[in-house]
Amino acid sequence: MMPTPTQEDEDLARWSRLTARHREVLDLLVDRKTSKEIARILNLSKPAIDQRFATARPILGAANRNEAAIIYARLRKKYDRVIYDPVQVPPPPTLMPSNFPDGDPTPVLKPTDKLSTSFSIESGSRESFLPSRYGWGHKNSIQARVVIMVGILVALVIVAFLGLGIAESLTRLVSN
Repeated sequence: MMPTPTQEDEDLARWSRLTARHREVLDLLVDRKTSKEIARILNLSKPAIDQRFATARPILGAANRNEAAIIYARLRKKYDRVIYDPVQVPPPPTLMPSNFPDGDPTPVLKPTDKLSTSFSIESGSRESFLPSRYGWGHKNSIQARVVIMVGILVALVIVAFLGLGIAESLTRLVSN
């Protein structure tokens, strides 16, 4: 006596009878696309889409499009699971040859090595990158501070005179 097929067996038989072309059309049908939209997406004619759907519907045991979409969505959730994509699994790491003695870079690089000593005063100091740190530090003498202040004052006077000259020439242009 043969055992009666269960719902699970029937579902698996339905899923295995669907071709890739049927699934292509049914996937878009589940996304609520019309036959015309599916035809545009797949670059096929509408009658070809309708033919694929007409052959898939009896396989699914559906009476209409909506029922076919519901049955296919249930089957897809059950049987179309991809556990992993082998294309996305990275290859195992391989060792690369090195020019370091014994393959160890520690004699060449030390943890205390710095990228550049010209920018850093103290390791981790925020003020090490400020340009005013070198020109206005407490280590400078009063004479150096006076020279810096005079330089800034001269630069401000030059900018002010340039602004006045531009304003005067613009006034002449507008008044003439």
